Amino acid sequence: MIRTRAEQKVTVNENMRGGVGEVRLEALLSAEELYDKGRLFSRVVVKPGCSIGYHTHENEMETYVVVSGGGEYDDDGAVKTITAGDVTLTASGQGHGVKNVSDTDLVMFALILHKN
Repeated sequence: MIRTRAEQKVTVNENMRGGVGEVRLEALLSAEELYDKGRLFSRVVVKPGCSIGYHTHENEMETYVVVSGGGEYDDDGAVKTITAGDVTLTASGQGHGVKNVSDTDLVMFALILHKN
């Protein structure tokens, strides 16, 4: 199977998870295509000055792979700088958030997998 970029479902979220501004999610695989072992595999675009608000994960984990751009990543209460090539991991029971503090889009791949 090949899913072209034009066929990918796109969702634009305003104030995602209590964040600021616009975040674009481009679905790469559905939960069914992840064999119901996860709920999200998407390309995420955070516009300059925008953010995904701090939130926690229960019975699931989320990882980001930063493709381009940079930002500030709240890693369970510790704010760190992220740039292209970095990988984040938020385990079950932990929280995170991200803010684009650059002049260009922050582009990441995001994957959420269920704990069991």
